[in-house]
Amino acid sequence: MSGQPQKLWGGRFTGATDPLMDLYNASLPYDKKMYAADLEGTRVYTMGLEKIGLLTADELKEIHRGLKLIKEEWAEGKFVEKPGDEDIHTANERRLGEIIGRHIAGKVHTGRSRNDQVAVDMRLYVRDELRSVSNILSKLIQTIVARAEKEIDYLMPGYTHLQRAQPIRWSHWLSMYATYFTEDYKRLQQVIDRVNVCPLGAGAIAGHPYGIDREFIAKELGFNGVIGNSMTAVSDRDFVMETMFWICLFMNHVSRFSEDLILYCTSEFHFVTLADAYSTGSSLMPQKKNSDSLELLRGKSGRVFGNLAGFMMSMKGIPSTYDKDMQEDKEPLFDALTTVEHSILIATGVISTLTVHKEEMAAALSMDMLATDLADYLVKKGVPFRETHYISGECVRAAEEAHLSGIDKLSLEQFQAIDKRFGPDVFETFSFEKSVEERTSTGGTAKSAVLKQLASLEKQIGQ
Repeated sequence: MSGQPQKLWGGRFTGATDPLMDLYNASLPYDKKMYAADLEGTRVYTMGLEKIGLLTADELKEIHRGLKLIKEEWAEGKFVEKPGDEDIHTANERRLGEIIGRHIAGKVHTGRSRNDQVAVDMRLYVRDELRSVSNILSKLIQTIVARAEKEIDYLMPGYTHLQRAQPIRWSHWLSMYATYFTEDYKRLQQVIDRVNVCPLGAGAIAGHPYGIDREFIAKELGFNGVIGNSMTAVSDRDFVMETMFWICLFMNHVSRFSEDLILYCTSEFHFVTLADAYSTGSSLMPQKKNSDSLELLRGKSGRVFGNLAGFMMSMKGIPSTYDKDMQEDKEPLFDALTTVEHSILIATGVISTLTVHKEEMAAALSMDMLATDLADYLVKKGVPFRETHYISGECVRAAEEAHLSGIDKLSLEQFQAIDKRFGPDVFETFSFEKSVEERTSTGGTAKSAVLKQLASLEKQIGQ
């Protein structure tokens, strides 16, 4: 055997590869972040080879010694990449041969293909990354819930169509996004479970030629089971698309969360003020304080949407089992994972440090927002809602035509001119606190209902 580095697939070929093709084909610049997953996959796979007698106990011990040293080199930034290191698998196997000798290192790939090797590396890496994302997402939810509990008495306008609709608690708004994020959290656990199945031992396409115990390998790697068809095992990238879809859905919620806060930060609203740590200024206008953190959260949602769409297009027309097109899974996936992790951390920082202007929120409440409450007043007197809705609308119009500041400024005589069923107690309707406190049913904005929501959210994330 020559002392020169050899391609894993080089025996069939006599001509040199075009240098540009080498560069075009290489994935090490981005897949080296999976070094730990690749080494762990090899560690356990060789245990499986020893179990069926294809490695001796001494050979296995030496392999594991080499793998440990390689892991330390990567972790310490001392791993030396060399020409011919096509991907993380090639690089690690080449280095293993340098440490323990090719006569032993050359056995680690027995019965294994890069098809099942990369598939298991990806699943191990994604599983660990998603577990990390799950942890920080839980902290984001906890942060929102804690703020909502602390500021439970703050009232603000609720909006539909970006128009003032009904009074709500600020905590109810916080609970809305905490609910979205909690659903994302629960959905993420399902994605993790779906990622956590083992393809290793499937070979290139047809299965393992030496009867390796795939269930043993799966258990040692912490998987819940094995993928039951070898062709599916090496070609499935549904878990990549599911992961990116989850990221897209979460980022859609983050984008809407950010849009609300961007509006609330404006001088026109002035409900909240971002901390300096999450704001930037203008290069020209000294007075500006821009909500760049929120705008980036909103903007990066488009980025991850593009990642998913691009890879789905790569996958849609390829024939069965493994095709090189599938190498296009890593860059968009890795980018999406990094983006979502950073986004969660930024969102947590934003919501934990912003200043809420309670008085400004309260000042934005207007009596026209109690028009529904006025309709409800007559409903309680036995009037059908469709009729009360019309009557309440007449009251709003009457106040506008009289140039009054709100429907609460109508006199009893004016109310009764519209409908005789209005009594002196109608004026008790015009209380924002009373309005929110009447909405006690599950999911409502009454204090008791909001506290119930928050307790439920904490329970759902295991707090």
